[in-house]
Amino acid sequence: MLSEGGSFMKGMFMGAIFCLVLSLLGSFSPSTDSSTEDQHHHHHVQAPSKDELKRLSDSQVQELSNQVRVYCIIMVQPKILVYWATAVDTWSKHCDKAVFYTSESSKALEAVDLDEKDDWARLRKALKHAYENAGDLRWFFVAQPTTFAIIENLKYLVLTKDPSEPFYLGNAMKSGELEYVAYESGIVLSYEALNRLVNVFQDEDKCPERGRALWKLSEDKQLAVCLKYTGVYAENGEDAHGKGLFSSKSVNTLITDSMKDNPNNVVEGCCSDMAVTFSGMSPNQMQVMMFGVYRLRPYGHEFHDSLVFYPPENSDND
Repeated sequence: MLSEGGSFMKGMFMGAIFCLVLSLLGSFSPSTDSSTEDQHHHHHVQAPSKDELKRLSDSQVQELSNQVRVYCIIMVQPKILVYWATAVDTWSKHCDKAVFYTSESSKALEAVDLDEKDDWARLRKALKHAYENAGDLRWFFVAQPTTFAIIENLKYLVLTKDPSEPFYLGNAMKSGELEYVAYESGIVLSYEALNRLVNVFQDEDKCPERGRALWKLSEDKQLAVCLKYTGVYAENGEDAHGKGLFSSKSVNTLITDSMKDNPNNVVEGCCSDMAVTFSGMSPNQMQVMMFGVYRLRPYGHEFHDSLVFYPPENSDND
C-alpha cells in the first residue's frame, strides 16, 4: 500500500510539474533589451488628417504621393484558384508591383512557385524574395487572396511615414503577452522592418524556419515573434479619428453588426471612410466592391482630395 501511495504522490507531483512547464511556455515571449522597449512609444499609427496635409506645400504633397509605392505580396494556393483569379482581376491591379506566391505551380495563373507546403516556411521565402526584388519600392503589403484591399488608402495611411523606420502594422491583436498583426486583415511592413526581418531569418535560435514549440504557431504570430527580437512591434493602423482601417470581417458583416449596435448611426458605426482592408467576402462580392470603390460616382458631386495616387505605368487598373 505504501508503494502504491508513493507512486500516486509521485504521479501527482510529475503532473503538477508538467502543467507548470506548459503554463510557462504558454506565456513565453522573447526577451528584449529594456532600452529597446523604452524607445518604443507608440502602438497606434494614424493616417494624416486633412489639417496636416494643408500645412504641406503642393510640391511636398506631390513628392510624398510619388514616393509611396507598394509591393504587394499575395500568398496563394491552387486549391483556392477562384479567389486567386479574383485578386488578379480586382484590387491587386492597384499595387505598384503585385507578386503572387504559391505553394505549388499552377498552369492557370502566373505566380512564383516556392515549392513549399509549410505555411510559415513559405511566407518566409516569399518575404525574402520580395525584399531581394523590391527595387526602389519601400512599402510591402502581405495579403491572402481572400482579403480585399484598397491600396490608395494604404498609401494615404503611410503617406507621411518614413520607410527607413521600422513599421509593422495592420489590425493589431494580442495573444497572451504577444502582440501581432492579424494575417487575414493584411500586414504592412516598411523597408526597414522587412530588412530586420530578413536578417533575423538567419538566426535559427530566434527565428526558426520550422517551429520547435509544443504546438504550432500561426504564421502571423510567428512573424511577430521574429520581429520582436529585432525591436519591431505590432501597431494598429487607424484613421485620423482613431478608427481601425484593417478588418477581418466583410463589409456586409460590419454593416449588419452596426445595425444592431448603432441603429441610429449605421454608417458611422460601421467603418472608416479610409478603410484599407476587408475580408471574408466571396469573389462575387469582391467584384461588387471594385464597382463601388472605383467606378460608382454620384453625378455632380465634386471631390477635393489633396493628392492623387496615379496607377502604375502600363497598368490596366480601374
